Amino acid sequence: MESGLVVRSGVVIPEAELGWRFSRSSGPGGQSVNTTDSRVELSFDVAGTTAFNEVLRERALERLSSRLVDGVLTVTASEQRSQWRNREAARTRLASILRDAIAAPPRKRRPTRPSKNAVRRRLDEKKRRGETKRLRGRPTD
Repeated sequence: MESGLVVRSGVVIPEAELGWRFSRSSGPGGQSVNTTDSRVELSFDVAGTTAFNEVLRERALERLSSRLVDGVLTVTASEQRSQWRNREAARTRLASILRDAIAAPPRKRRPTRPSKNAVRRRLDEKKRRGETKRLRGRPTD
């Protein structure tokens, strides 16, 4: 494996900050299903990491607050039969979650006003529509 988990350019989590746990999976298996520890749990301490600067750490803690337990984010993978594939799936999932969590907030919308011509066209269309409906009424003597 690499020396760390690349979240995005400039942000790499050292391998030492990732915690791995393995257990028996309840998913697909075959003959060796009850003997291999193919389920993978990958834990990462968001609150105590050195990979993020203060701004990124605060942003991640705020956005992931519902998923964190004592500042630790845990990702589980047990879809595959092999532990190695589940490890790769867990790494990919963790990187994706963290990438979304530290992304810059979207720009605020700058309110705009309709142009004078747009307002005039809208009012003209309303008048034309009203006139059409008025002409549908009973003819007057």
